[in-house]
This record gives sequence, C-alpha cells and structure tokens, in this order.
Amino acid sequence: MKFPGQRKSKHYFPVSLRDPLLSSQELINSAGDHAYIVGIDQTLVDIEAKVDDDFIQRYQLSQGHSLVIEDAIAERLYRELTEKNLISHEFAGGTIGNTLHNYSLLADNRSVLLGTMCNNIQIGSYAYRYLCHTSSRMDLNYLQGINGPIGRCFTLITENGERTFAISPGLMNQLRPESIPEQIIAESSALVITAYLVRCQPGEPMPAATMQAIEYAKKHDVPVVLTMGTKFVIADDPAFWQDFLAKYVSVVAMNEEEALELTGFNDPLLAADKVLDWVDLVLCTAGVDGLYMAGFTESAYKRETQHPLLSGAIKQFNRYEFSRAMRKKDCQLPFRIYSHIEPYMGGPEKIMNTNGAGDGALSALLHDITANRFHRLNIPNSTKHSLPFLTYSSLAQVCKYANRVSYQVLIQHSPRLTRSLPEKEDSLEESYWER
Repeated sequence: MKFPGQRKSKHYFPVSLRDPLLSSQELINSAGDHAYIVGIDQTLVDIEAKVDDDFIQRYQLSQGHSLVIEDAIAERLYRELTEKNLISHEFAGGTIGNTLHNYSLLADNRSVLLGTMCNNIQIGSYAYRYLCHTSSRMDLNYLQGINGPIGRCFTLITENGERTFAISPGLMNQLRPESIPEQIIAESSALVITAYLVRCQPGEPMPAATMQAIEYAKKHDVPVVLTMGTKFVIADDPAFWQDFLAKYVSVVAMNEEEALELTGFNDPLLAADKVLDWVDLVLCTAGVDGLYMAGFTESAYKRETQHPLLSGAIKQFNRYEFSRAMRKKDCQLPFRIYSHIEPYMGGPEKIMNTNGAGDGALSALLHDITANRFHRLNIPNSTKHSLPFLTYSSLAQVCKYANRVSYQVLIQHSPRLTRSLPEKEDSLEESYWER
C-alpha cells in the first residue's frame, strides 16, 4: 500500500528501525490481502455529446431537463451518436465506482467492485469504455454477469450550451443477493454504498443485495460507509434515512445540500454535529466554504490543535482536531471532535467538473482508514494502535488530504483521477502521519 502525504523515507512502511516498544514480531506478509475496500455500485457510463435541436426533438427529450429513456431508445440514440462521431467524452461513472477507482489510484491498492456487467463486451462499446477507464487495481472478478446493457447517462449539449440528460438504467440494478460474497466483505476494511442502492424501482433486486452486504458487514464488524448521492433521495424521506444511519452506518459522506435535507440545519458544522447522533464519522463538503469533518475520540486521548482556533456555530470547534477518530462504541468516554479546511489554494481558477469532487474526498478518507488497518495487521503491538482507532491520521490531516484530492477532481474533466497526486506538495507536511 502507498501511504499519502509527504513523508521522510525512514517513516515509510516497512521500516528498518522498529519502534523500541515493539516486540521482535515478524511482519505479517499477508496483511495487504486484508487491507482493501469493497463497494457496491450501479455500473454505468457517462456519455457526453454535442447535438443539434433536431436531435433532441427526434428522441422526444425535454431540452435542459433529465429524462429516463427505454433501453431500445438508448440503443438507437447511442448508435447514431457513434455513427456520426458526435461523442466528445465517454467515461466510466457511478459514485461508488468513481470512489473505488480514485482510492486504488491513490493507495496503489486493491478495491473490490460488486455490481453488474455485460457478459458480452465488444471492443469500443460503452461497457468496454467502462473497463478502459477503471483502475487495474480494482478487482472486477466478483461482478455479476448480465445479458443486456449496463446503465448509460447521456449528456447532450446543444449549440446554445444547454445540457439535456437522457438516462438508461439498463440492467444496472439487477444485482442479486446471492452474488454478494460474504468472505470478501468479512476481510475488508470497509463496505462502501450509496443511497441510490436502497431506493430502486419496486421489483429490482439491488436493495435486497445491498442489505445482504450490510448484514455481512455488521456480522463481521466491518464499517459501513454511506455516500448520500443526491439531496432529492434524502428529501423524499429524511426520517427513513436518519433511522437507516443509526441502524447500519458508521461513516457518512455528504454535501451541504444533502446535510440540510437530512438534518434541517443549513450550517454544515451543525449538520455534521447532528449526524453524529446516528453515526461515528462525518465528511461534509460545503462548496466554496471548504470541507468539514466530525467524529469521536476517546476523551483521555484527545489532542489539541496547533492551528488557529475557529469559531462558528460551535465555539472553537477545531480545538481537538489533532485527535484520531474512533467508532463511538469503542470509546469508554466518547468525545466529539471537529475540523474544517478552506478550499485548496482558494479553489481552482477554472472548474472543469464538479461531478465527483465529493467522491474524491471520500476516497482519501477511505485510504486513511485502510492504511490504519494495514499498519495494525502488520504491527499490532505498535503504540499507534493502543486503542482501536478508525483512522491512522488526525481529523485535521484527513481533512487536508481529502481537500487536496477533491481539488484534483475539480481541475479535470473526468470524475475519476487520471493520475496520482503530484510528488511534491507544499500543502502536505512531512509530519502528515505524525498528527
């Protein structure tokens, strides 16, 4: 596993100089096999094309709006776009697929994707494009084969710049409960899901498959990580999602709009604090206001920040942001901790893409959680694991890392990172892992 941040070579794992408090225990060579994440996703491809107004009318689409179309119409539409060479971009999509891809690129480590995939894939097809734009470190061996299309989201741009969306779900929601491998989830560092998976059309097996995966995760004490996806899903039934979080979820990733729908608080900090009533750790992106995190630590192990104290809806809320996060159930005296960071470099001069910035931030958090498990499996007697911490780094450092990855997504067209972060980063301290 590749660790994030700028670190002196002697700090990299494995190390030649051991902690004097450690025994002479040998490294567990197979630890890397058990330090990975699993995600369930609606496999789809984002297809962007430039068309004229006549094209929009012929396919009976509503200009400037989003519309679900039938598979047969999607096939005709895709064929015409291909034959006329109108497609400008074709990327693998899906919020969990994006997160796992970015995680694997950042960590240079395995992730496992569960979902559906076409049994027959032709060169140049949308399913082929999905594979081409997916990290080779993502394990796709557990995908369920289907005799039909995966999902496609068409973004059709007319001459006036108006964007029209045509969505074809295909068979992306046909993942069955029996296709969920218990052992893969049992040995993972986290199970990552999205709210979309729970709210599918009646009769589709995806919700049952998702709940099966959650059941396995809870059985084997694997943290369940939920990304909200969109405010509209939450707005339909906030009470349902509050109860769902309390029963099944350890970590939540959301933006300020989703936080408002879930909690009723317009302030991201207050919203994150409220969500701690139901979960253990919260990541909330807030656009131009930056990024917030909230979590728990053992009261006796809280560490004061060396950064300037910040006051908002909660006075001096970042005082203990140098603390490492824990699950509430693992704390004898749980203590709430918070952190915040402004957009990296004030935000990019030109935003190329807002889709996937939150997924990028979550991938950084997942990297830190998995690095903690990797280190604990290799050196279980290290003083770094005197308590069952959830993250390896402090809340402040996870914020910094998540913020930087989010920025990298904003300055590129694709929601998936095309390369790892630059080697030299003034914003990433050499003491990253010492916080």
